[in-house]
Amino acid sequence: MNINILEEVKKVEEDIIKWRRDLHQIPGTGFDLKETVEYVKSRLDEMGIEYKELVNGTAIVGLIKGGKEGKTIALRADMDALPIKEETGLPFASTNGKMHACGHDAHTAMLLGVAKVLNKYKDSLKGNIKLLFQPAEEGPGGAKPMIEEGALENPKVDAVLGLHVGNLSGELEHGAIGISYSNLMACLDRFSIKIIGKGAHGAYPELSVDPIVIASHVVSSIQQIVSREIPPQTPTVITIGKIHGGTAYNIIPEAVELEGTVRAIEKETREFIAKRIGEVAEGITSGLRAKCEYEYVFGYPPLVNNEEFTKEFVESAKKVLDEDKIIEIKKPLMGGEDFAYYLEQVPGTFFFLCNPMEIDGVKYPHHNPKFALDESLFKTGAAVVIQAALDWLERN
Repeated sequence: MNINILEEVKKVEEDIIKWRRDLHQIPGTGFDLKETVEYVKSRLDEMGIEYKELVNGTAIVGLIKGGKEGKTIALRADMDALPIKEETGLPFASTNGKMHACGHDAHTAMLLGVAKVLNKYKDSLKGNIKLLFQPAEEGPGGAKPMIEEGALENPKVDAVLGLHVGNLSGELEHGAIGISYSNLMACLDRFSIKIIGKGAHGAYPELSVDPIVIASHVVSSIQQIVSREIPPQTPTVITIGKIHGGTAYNIIPEAVELEGTVRAIEKETREFIAKRIGEVAEGITSGLRAKCEYEYVFGYPPLVNNEEFTKEFVESAKKVLDEDKIIEIKKPLMGGEDFAYYLEQVPGTFFFLCNPMEIDGVKYPHHNPKFALDESLFKTGAAVVIQAALDWLERN
């Protein structure tokens, strides 16, 4: 298909920015996205793009059918926000106590822009474009239930592409995109440990089995899994984020509860850690006369890009971006992303667009009440996605 992608994107740039600002003012969290979903459906209706709703009406799967037979590529945008009160001072700031502090409003608006351009040329398309508008990326996860309800079927999806805006990697400069040929992001797992001892008066510790002291040993020993059992070349994190126990300064409690998260970029490391945390906790507690209840919840898997697809994606990106604006990310991120579920099913890639905007002279990070985005770069992300999707369909 012989079209000037950059010129086509410039024609919808004002729409993308307007849509993003509209969405920014109506944020919802998790699966509570009624206003956002209705907004997206209205825009798709205006474009004449067919769609269906999944996951109790919280997810939208649009379909642009090409005029020629071919394969299907899916393009994904997450739609949910965070329970954060916005402090940007922007004229389109949210006022409902929630905030798009991770840029998902931009993802959604950009995918609508992509859809508008591609739909214009649908008769010339070889194959199909699926539009995945997803809820609950910030938790508890919307990709998995969408897949389970058939988002990647009818027609069957053969490849998938997604992006994230902001400044997730310190390796990127403003206006660049970041790519990875393999492991890009970590798993997002959670575990809990309940140490059950024997309560007593704080003045008579010999009558107790003190779960607080035992918990301190468990916390310290769990960290040794990373420092002494995992190769230092393998990025791994175990963090205890919560410790609950006790009711008074002079009472030894019956139990203490710990909760934490595990981040690993390799499946084997993830499974090893899940097993070892339980073994360490149970060994220490039993040795100190207490009992242990352990639960490990496997959340989002590690995000692993397909090498061949990513190589082809980079060649497409070079058509709309200067080559020095395409940067390979060398250090995997320890944050998690449920786009990983799509990549477990079909080949594809997930890339970053570096476009933070200063508020009061500071570029604030994701999940901050002053997080903001440079809207002038939305066209870059949209153009890269369109070019990559068209090229992939033509090749396949």
